[in-house]
Amino acid sequence: MDVQESELPVVPVKSGNRDPRDSAEGRSSLVAEPENGTMSETLCSGNVTTKVQRIAELARKHPKRVFSSVAHAVDLEWVREAYRRTRKDGATGVDGRNAAAFAEHLEENLSSLAERLRTGSYRPPPVKRAHIPKSPGKTRPIGIPTFEDKVAQRAVAMLLEAIYEQDFYVHSYGFRPGRSAHQALEWLQREPTYWTRCWIVDADIRSFFDTIDHKRIRSFLDQRVRDGVVRRLVDRWLNAGVLEDGSVRLAKFGTPQGGVISPLLANVYLHVVLDEWYRRDVEPRMKGKTRLFRYADDFVMLFEREGDARRVMSVLGKRFERFGLQLHPDKTRLLSFNSPGLGEKRAQRARSFDFLGFTHYWARSRKGRWVVKQRTAKDRFTRSLVRVKEQCRRMMHVPVAHQHRTLCARLRGHFNYFGVTGNGDALSRFRSEVERIWGRTLARRNGRRFAWRRFKPLLERYPLPPAHPPRSVSPSEPAT
Repeated sequence: MDVQESELPVVPVKSGNRDPRDSAEGRSSLVAEPENGTMSETLCSGNVTTKVQRIAELARKHPKRVFSSVAHAVDLEWVREAYRRTRKDGATGVDGRNAAAFAEHLEENLSSLAERLRTGSYRPPPVKRAHIPKSPGKTRPIGIPTFEDKVAQRAVAMLLEAIYEQDFYVHSYGFRPGRSAHQALEWLQREPTYWTRCWIVDADIRSFFDTIDHKRIRSFLDQRVRDGVVRRLVDRWLNAGVLEDGSVRLAKFGTPQGGVISPLLANVYLHVVLDEWYRRDVEPRMKGKTRLFRYADDFVMLFEREGDARRVMSVLGKRFERFGLQLHPDKTRLLSFNSPGLGEKRAQRARSFDFLGFTHYWARSRKGRWVVKQRTAKDRFTRSLVRVKEQCRRMMHVPVAHQHRTLCARLRGHFNYFGVTGNGDALSRFRSEVERIWGRTLARRNGRRFAWRRFKPLLERYPLPPAHPPRSVSPSEPAT
């Protein structure tokens, strides 16, 4: 039976009492209520953890409930917790204020922000456009909100996360509490190794964050959240615009990367477009094993049988086009990833594929068995070295001790992410390249040619951290 697309399920809404505040605050006339009578405690009682747990419990027990009155949970304590969870070392937005400036009058700023969020009068400023290197010759545009806007987005994201974390599937790993890319990589390494026969749909969504349809994301949110205050805030973030080259550009599609609310909306969008469709229409119709691994807008599908993979590949593009998205024709492919131990010719199977910055390939283990291993992808390796080189040039004339601390922090961050089993050679090579870049930069500021004999004593005084042993990550639950 061919895989067919089905209509989105109609979410039934349980009728409740009409709230007199609905007409004044633009809320839906349906108020979420417990099915077994009135709640003994309101969502605004208790501390932040208690309120989050209470909202999550309601969402978990009643998966079809529509929340129409939850904004009142965002009080001063809630906003204070959002401030605590917000990074304090990020770039400044259009107002030029950093976390230190916001903290000068912390209580006053938090009180004002909490009041504006609770009443729905908060209006986010435009985000500042910036470009970061993506691959040689290419950049990725991101948006930099103001620090106050980051706190506001975090507060609303905490509220929406409590609800949607009960709906998201286990195979979604991106930007979710308690989940990481290493968990997805761990299972992506295990499954093909155990199956030995594996076909992979390696997909790439073209300009996903720039093509999200605002009308559709609103309809998806309608299935779970209809609180007028919350929805008005989300709409304002979608329509805030981007400041670039001195002018503000408004868009009817997309949401700028860089904010806290953007990845959450992306997860909600792909939860309906991809995850629910996969669980409802694809998985039950497969003749063999199948798995989906998604991290934000990056995903791969694994199939035990070639026929299953080709059937899904034939309708995958149509599914995304239906919701205003397109798969990149050059980066989306169907490939055979069978174990070399099956005796197939090399021309009949793919050597490797890339996912989450790693190249996945077949190799022999220490015991001589064929297993899937992971190494740093070439483009990510090159991109990381380009960033190190640019940073060394920017801080060429600052004290060596400061340069050393900055490079150590960057190396530790690289090792923490790419430190997986079997990737030790790439880590050591990256460290060696960073040493060479640093040495050449220091020689350049002194007007000399680079020489290891002069640089080696400085490395002994300011040693860079070694490539630490690979970390072992064990997912708490299988991706089924």
